[in-house]
Amino acid sequence: MRIDSILIREVHMELRERFEISSGAMHARRVILIEISGDGHTGWGECVASASPGYSYETTDTAWHVISDFLAPVVAGSEVEDARDLLEPVSWVRGHLMAKAGLEMAAWDLEARRRGQSLRDLVGGSAPTVPVGVSIGLQATDEALHEKVRQHVSEGYRKIKIKIKPGRDVGMLSELRRSFPGTPFMADANSAYTLEDADHLKQLDALDLMMVEQPLSYDDLRDHAELQRHLATPVCLDESIRSVADAQLALELGSGRVINIKPGRVGGLASAKAIHDLCIAHDIPVWCGGMLETGIGRAHNLALASLPGFSIPGDISASRRYWERDIVTPEFDIEDGFMAVPDGVGIGVEPDLELINTLTARTGSFEA
Repeated sequence: MRIDSILIREVHMELRERFEISSGAMHARRVILIEISGDGHTGWGECVASASPGYSYETTDTAWHVISDFLAPVVAGSEVEDARDLLEPVSWVRGHLMAKAGLEMAAWDLEARRRGQSLRDLVGGSAPTVPVGVSIGLQATDEALHEKVRQHVSEGYRKIKIKIKPGRDVGMLSELRRSFPGTPFMADANSAYTLEDADHLKQLDALDLMMVEQPLSYDDLRDHAELQRHLATPVCLDESIRSVADAQLALELGSGRVINIKPGRVGGLASAKAIHDLCIAHDIPVWCGGMLETGIGRAHNLALASLPGFSIPGDISASRRYWERDIVTPEFDIEDGFMAVPDGVGIGVEPDLELINTLTARTGSFEA
């Protein structure tokens, strides 16, 4: 597969509502879209880095720098066997997995289009639909939170993720559980706690949560193992897992009982599949997380989530959950808590170029 050209764009998109987690809030996204062209076809990918380094050290600007100065100039003009080999010539670049993932995932779309098959089939998935959940950011009041939950439960979501932080955790969740006794809840801390909070977090065990996600530091596995020994509630690892090696170490240490796999966080679909396969072999449930993606990133996530190990509903919400208008057609929606996995060629949806052009703030072009 020859890579003839690469085009990167930064597009600015307003969120329908403010989204807050323990490390900060956002009202809009600066998204990097990547187009990789070759053999008369074009594949699309999305870099999930945010404008600020609250979730990861990577940001929109660092990703733009790494892609435009180190990755794309080398990859453009290269010949690769398949998408898995795309980044081999730049394997010397350390870290920057979100930047790498945007390119790698675009190459998967390109390869699927060249083969005339769906991305779902190319990655080895099979499910025609996947169960989906929704993530609710921190709300100013319990009343506002309860209203959000009521709305999303009525929409049919199969899992409700509640963001927490010190001061907005056990009491808030206890009230929520009393109001919604049968709703499948999980909590997500985004590294807001330390091991000294173990006794406090143990109170979550009384609330019948599916899991508590990433309670401790983003780069820690040892303390998560210690915390998991104190909790009956399963610990889910997110930011701590950046590779299959991280996942292997986490399993050896007992750092958690669930893993959230985000392809944009772990370097792309090949790495995400490897983590999935490892977890299946060790009977560890996995689910596909979200990073406020546009429909392009959402399509990649759906293809990944169609693999058999994704037994927990992912954070793959409907397009209108975040955007007044998504940048793909058709937009994504849910039915009875499930979302259809596109079975058309490539990612199965088409980028709306007219809309994308109106949202584009800058571009970079790299030719063979």
